[in-house]
Amino acid sequence: MHMQNLGRFGPVSRLTLGGGGIGQVWGPTSEAEAVATLRAAVDGGISLIDAAPGYKICEAMIGRAFEGRLPEGVRVTTKHGLGTVPAEMVYPRLRASLEQSLKDMRLERVDMMLLHSEIRPDDFDYPPGQPPRDERSTSLSLYREAVRPAFAQLVAEGLIGDWGITGINHAAATIAALDSDPVPAAVQAIANLLDSPGEMNGTGLAPRPREVIAAARAAGSGVMGVRAVQAGALTHGLDRADNSATSRDFERALPYRDLCAAWGEDPAEIAHRYALGIEGVDTLVLGVKNRAELAAALAAERRGPLEADRVADIEALKLR
Repeated sequence: MHMQNLGRFGPVSRLTLGGGGIGQVWGPTSEAEAVATLRAAVDGGISLIDAAPGYKICEAMIGRAFEGRLPEGVRVTTKHGLGTVPAEMVYPRLRASLEQSLKDMRLERVDMMLLHSEIRPDDFDYPPGQPPRDERSTSLSLYREAVRPAFAQLVAEGLIGDWGITGINHAAATIAALDSDPVPAAVQAIANLLDSPGEMNGTGLAPRPREVIAAARAAGSGVMGVRAVQAGALTHGLDRADNSATSRDFERALPYRDLCAAWGEDPAEIAHRYALGIEGVDTLVLGVKNRAELAAALAAERRGPLEADRVADIEALKLR
């Protein structure tokens, strides 16, 4: 497994094991398979596990797999979907979420805690039909005035090693959040050949993930790329509802699957290799839910970023 610096967080494996799949957020898996996948990821050279309480049983599976003793060199993150709350509630809510995560994972500290709600302009109104904005997003002013100091306090208390943010959907607000110190150790950003967050984006705005990645890099923050296969839209098959944004991406990606077929390649593997080659992405967070999917992602990493001529062929399809 190749390693790369994730900003000031230091060296991490080029692949990170995400918690959604093993947490049973999407697709069928079992607790035994989740535990086996966690252990196989570490055996395969993965040194970072990206967890969250919102990933259902993920954190409990980490506790079960490693019994409170992470293997040497392995680090773990957790997250909290704070939303927008009164400033005086930011630290207590982050602290309470963290304490539950530590209990579930059987740990005394985590290496990084990330803000799991998107950062938005203070005056932004979401389109009709979206969840209340204060539930799904954190205002830029609250982030600056209360979230950063709360994370700093948790670092000072020794409960987290560092902190990061989710950089999805509101590109301008995310970039603004990176324009002054202290900056996050890491930013999670969309990294796929469609530049698509799928149904995660309910803003009505263009996601502009490459601009977010460039801004994070300029600020000295590491980048954790997410959604390399766009929730299955860049694979052979899809198990989403017909009217979902991801199913529409699946249809849009038909020329890509035809191209992979002409190459005799698996589209999921090519999508992972493409994402690994996006400039500025330090580690790619996997959404795998079992050892078979993990093995395919490990094989993609061993082959390395996609060759320049094949990247050019994909770009020629004008899918993003």
